[in-house]
Amino acid sequence: MNPITSTRIPAPSAPLPSTGTGKIEDGSSFKSFLLESIQEVNSMQQEADHAVEQLVSGGDDVSPAEVLTAVQKADIAFRMMMQIRNKMVQAYQEVQNIRI
Repeated sequence: MNPITSTRIPAPSAPLPSTGTGKIEDGSSFKSFLLESIQEVNSMQQEADHAVEQLVSGGDDVSPAEVLTAVQKADIAFRMMMQIRNKMVQAYQEVQNIRI
């Protein structure tokens, strides 16, 4: 397995119509999107760990450049996930502070 697999989220050409229930008409929801994104970040980290183990053990002829790229991709994905989490917590706190 190549530790440098590219996974991209396709950008929609037009906004998806909403049903007003918090779900998109194609059946997906923000929750499922968020869970899939977390699982993708987790798999990237596992692939990076596996690549490092292969490099250290000397197996499967993994180059240091491939390992470094896999580790950097996992790091960037994790940092982005943490920034999204921080923004979500900040938005939640702002909504809590709204006086009715």
